[in-house]
This record gives sequence, C-alpha cells and structure tokens, in this order.
Amino acid sequence: MHCNGCDTHIEGDYNLPVMMQLSAPDQQFVLDFVKSSGSLKEMAQKLGLSYPTVRNRLDDIIAQLNKFESDEQDS
Repeated sequence: MHCNGCDTHIEGDYNLPVMMQLSAPDQQFVLDFVKSSGSLKEMAQKLGLSYPTVRNRLDDIIAQLNKFESDEQDS
C-alpha cells in the first residue's frame, strides 16, 4: 500500500476486510443500500431498475461476501 499524500509505504501480506474485496461498484451499491435503510424498493427507484433485478444484485453481493469469509476461514 502507498499513500501519495505523505509517501508512506506499507508492505506485507495482509487480508483485506471482506467489504474491501468487493468491486468499487458493489461497494457503492452496499453503501447506497445502507443509506436507503435497507429498502430494496427505494434502491430500485434510485437505480431505475426493477425490484427483482436489485434483489438479484444484492443476492450476488451476499454470495461474494460469503465466499470471501469462507476463503478467509480456510487460510
């Protein structure tokens, strides 16, 4: 890791928190979901998508998080 602001370098073998292992768009989805108080209906309106599409996206993210957690426990 490197900070461009203060030129600090951190090297080593570290596990990222599971949320940080998600892609940037998936992290944004989770942030928006939390900010909408967990309302899939509100998320669907905000994103201009159908409720089932938003539900499927959330299910995909949950599956990713479960895999990341499982991978962490296996190492």
